[in-house]
Order: sequence, then structure tokens, then C-alpha cells
Amino acid sequence: MTSSSDRSAQMPSADLIARFAAIVGAKHAIRDPSEQVPYLREWRDLYVGRTPLVLKPANTEEVSKILALANTEGIGVVAQGGNTGLVGGQIPHESGGEIVLSLTRMKRIRTLDPAGNSMTVEAGATLAEVQQAAREAGRLFPLSLASEGSATIGGNLATNAGGVAVLSYGTARSLVSGLEVVLADGSVWDGLRALKKDNTGYDLRDLFVGSEGTLGVITAATLKLFPEPRELATAFCAVPSLEALLPLFQLAEREAGHALTAFEFMSGELLGFVTRHIPGTRAPFASPSPWYVLMEISGSAEGRASSLLERILSDAAAAGLASDAVLAASLQQGQELWRLREAASEAQKGEGGSIKHDVSVPVSRVVAFIKQAAPVVERICPGARPVPFGHFGDGNVHYNISQPPGMAKADFLALWETMARAVHEVVLSLGGSISAEHGIGRLKADELRRVKSPVEIELMRRIKAALDPKGILNPGKLLD
Repeated sequence: MTSSSDRSAQMPSADLIARFAAIVGAKHAIRDPSEQVPYLREWRDLYVGRTPLVLKPANTEEVSKILALANTEGIGVVAQGGNTGLVGGQIPHESGGEIVLSLTRMKRIRTLDPAGNSMTVEAGATLAEVQQAAREAGRLFPLSLASEGSATIGGNLATNAGGVAVLSYGTARSLVSGLEVVLADGSVWDGLRALKKDNTGYDLRDLFVGSEGTLGVITAATLKLFPEPRELATAFCAVPSLEALLPLFQLAEREAGHALTAFEFMSGELLGFVTRHIPGTRAPFASPSPWYVLMEISGSAEGRASSLLERILSDAAAAGLASDAVLAASLQQGQELWRLREAASEAQKGEGGSIKHDVSVPVSRVVAFIKQAAPVVERICPGARPVPFGHFGDGNVHYNISQPPGMAKADFLALWETMARAVHEVVLSLGGSISAEHGIGRLKADELRRVKSPVEIELMRRIKAALDPKGILNPGKLLD
């Protein structure tokens, strides 16, 4: 297989660029470097790529023609959705030889079947647009992310996105029943099925979900829908200690069962970042707390979710697991409480450099991980400020570390690889994973080879070689 460095260095000729552009039309083939900028910069500016051409196809047929030509000519192609990824998987290499394939024009809702609890959408539809279409049909599509206004379904599936509702509904993989995928040679696999059971050989769907555009380009998906809850009850709790998080979660899970749709946690220092740097936010309590939890319960009957959440909060207070709590009295207040949690990543920019880790450990070991990681961080960078947050109920911790006050941002970020290696060692010692929901991309490609067994790596390489023998799909990402 041609290496990614060779693939990235192979620049398309002017004639070949014109042939690519003709597939989508001049209006949708972006050559001007100034117009290409939004497609070339990762949100945190960790990766800034170059490309001779950004192509914006209108349909699956155009995607097929683009990949067939790229495969014939040996040109790397980087598929991109809303460009919200955090590991560099959607950014072309800085050598400038890869074409960016933006799917944002492909956003049709092809079918919507409320009775069958399914809808088929194109890959460029944003998560928010899909949620709204489901809502208008009286149904729920539960995948929910802070970036849902710009993140696309294709990207969500390519990275197997998680979000805040995994506790009840699972990751993106659990929410799709069928896919349409264009393969490296331009052939199209139509696997758009809404079946609950289909036991006919290998599950090709799961092969492409989470493959980060390295095995094929997802162009459409059949998604699973659910009945809309009649009520959502939201509360924000002050938690007196790190050790109280697990018993508080166990109490909420025991009382609410599957009605517990979110159990998010964040450090007190991080909430301070949010209220300091995000306009329109304020602390919900007069006195600060070392930890906070946002809980959400859904109900099928009016008043049931609220009364259940009130009982959980009362029991938590009696057991010393919550020192204070506010139960949202309106939809707007609930959104304000969610804003405190969803702005966590954005708020860290105001504190300078941030080294970020998207990891998971067994739920019973989340507290142990946070306690064991803190001295590791201090040893590598004295004064660095860990501000953990994430989805406690599924063990996903966004273990982010802000620079010490007064330290140069560049000096702090230069410690990224050393810090990540050390934090990941703690994660692995507890039976965890170095990537929970953001994927591998370019950021963690070296780490993947370190933490996966040789057998796993070889199996993945064989699959890549079988589906993309010329190595044109997202070169250098996930597997080099």
C-alpha cells in the first residue's frame, strides 16, 4: 500500500484538478486559498492543512465519480462534514496534495417514517436539522452534542460520536440501522435498511461506523427514532466531594432506571471558567463547590419526571451526596443549566493553553482515575490545572488540563505528547480507552499503535488494504 506521506506529496496536475471540478461544477469547486480556510483549520488550530481543491458534491453519484477518479489517479481524499472534529481526522495534510470532499450540500431528508421509528438522511444534514425533522414528526433522535448546530450526521457516524444521551440511548453506532457508502473505487454500497433484525452475514454497517473516513465515505444513513418524552426534568447539583460522585450516580440510576437520560459532571474550577468567560452564564449557587452534576430525567407522563427528580435530590441531600441543588422550573431555565455544562470546552480558551484528553474508564473507576491522574499532571507541569468533566454515567472523562497562570502558552502546549502519554498510562492501568468519542484521527495515531495489540493492528491494516488498496481515503489518519 502506498504510504500516506507518498500519497500526500502526489500533487494533482492542473488538468486533473479541472476534471475533478467538472464533476461538481465550478461554483462548488473551491480553488481560492482564502475561500478554503474554513475547511483547512481544526477548531483548536492544532492542525492547519492545505489543498489544491475543495469539492462540494450534490449527491451520491458525484461522490462516486470523484472517488473513482481519485482512485484511478492515486490522489488522496479527505471527507469532511461540519469540521467539528477534535483529533484532526477531517483536515488535509499540510503538504497540500489531498483533495477535501465536503458533504455539506448533501442534506436531504430522504424518508421519514414515524410509525416505523426511522428516517433516512443524507450525510451533510446537521445533527440539529435531523433532530428538528424528527421533532416535527413527533419523534426523538436522541444523539446530542454541544456542536450539533454544525456537526453533520456523516461525521457523527464516521467518528461514532457519543454526546450527553449515551447513558440511555448509546453512541451513534446504536442509533443507525443502515448506511449508504461510497467505496474507494467509486462503487456504492446501498445498505439503507430500517430492519431491527437482519442476520445475513457480516455486519458491514458497523465496519464503516467509527472508521473515520478511511474505509469509505458515508453518504446517507437510516437512523432510529424514539417516542418523544412528555416531560424533561433537569437539575444542577453541588457535590461536596469527588468521592460522592459514584454513590450519587448509583442513587439516581437505582431510582430512575432508563428514565435517567443524562448524568454529567464537572469540576468546580471549570464552572468558574464558564461563568468568567462565557457571557450570559452565572453560578447557580451562592457558595462554590468542588464538583457539580447535571442530571436529566425523562418521563412519559406529565409531572412524573419532576417528582422523581425531586425525590432523588432529597435522598441525595439526606445522604450527604449533594450540598445544594436547583431544579429547573422552566424549559428556559433547563437550557441555562445545560449551557453551564455545554460551554465547558469553549470556556477553557479564556484560560490559555489546554491539553485535552478524551478517555473512558469503567464507571466504578472514574473517581480513581481522576485521583491518580492529578499527581501525574503536577509532576510533569507544576501548577497545571486539571479541569475534568464529562459523561459520568458511561465513564467518559474529558480530562482537560489548563496551563499554569503566567506560563507561556507555547511552552505548555509543547508538553502535550508527554502529558498525554502519562495520562493514558493511568487510563490503561484502570482498564480504560485512550479515545471515548472523538476518535483517533491524526492526534492519536501513534498512541493507537502503542495501546492496541499487534494482532488488532494487523487486522485493521488488512481491512484497510482490502477496501482501499491504493490508500486514497483519509491518508495518515487512524492507521498510517
